[in-house]
Amino acid sequence: MLALHLAAPPEVVNVGVGIHGLRAQRETFRLPDLWQLHLYGYSAELTVGGVRYPVAPGYVSLVPAGTPVEFAYRGRSEHLYAHFRPVPTGEPTPVPVAQDAGVAAPALTDLFRSALQAAPSGSARTAAEVWTVLWRIADLAARSTGSDHRHPAVATAMAHVEANLAQPLTVPELARLAGVSHNHLTRLFRAETGDTVIAWIRGRRLARARHLLVSSTLSIPAIALSVGIPDLQAFNKACRRELGASPRAVRADLRGSVSA
Repeated sequence: MLALHLAAPPEVVNVGVGIHGLRAQRETFRLPDLWQLHLYGYSAELTVGGVRYPVAPGYVSLVPAGTPVEFAYRGRSEHLYAHFRPVPTGEPTPVPVAQDAGVAAPALTDLFRSALQAAPSGSARTAAEVWTVLWRIADLAARSTGSDHRHPAVATAMAHVEANLAQPLTVPELARLAGVSHNHLTRLFRAETGDTVIAWIRGRRLARARHLLVSSTLSIPAIALSVGIPDLQAFNKACRRELGASPRAVRADLRGSVSA
């Protein structure tokens, strides 16, 4: 865990959209006096302080000032970012280096885009939006450490799903990785999520697709492929069923609500 001062709005120096992985698959960054905040639209691996952290679309990361971070990309990689200086007042708040924002990712994306629209970067509006993002991230961490006591088999299966949404996933494979039987994993998932394993995987695929539709410039076929539904007709049906509209309409509606 990192210690981040959040009692006052940070000094935001830069907010933007970063696109990497086009020329080099590995890059290292070190900002001497600025923290780095990222909201990811891609899967990659970070190395911060010698520790590796896998990230995927909808994940967020924080890197303290002066700390080198190495990114290992897997092709074109797009993220939202903010570089900022915390104001050292009040008690620091514990935050992780990287975590999955889950269902909060679309709201964080909206806040980021509001910060992007508030010019110049040093404005009070930009600082307020980024400050809200940081508090949301801290709240996510507090909830996960305070109340998330998942069965180890469920946690293992979920982590594998999150890291491999683009790949075919089956319940027997997940059960084997989690060290339990197919039926036992099914019962555990039902007890902890209220869903079957397959329904939970479908929900995660569509949640990530929704995030990519609003927060990235990836084409709809590329998004479908990245969430493990390469058949465009099947992807279109899944979006209509789970998100209430076609992929194109979801993208238009969400971006329109952000810019309104």
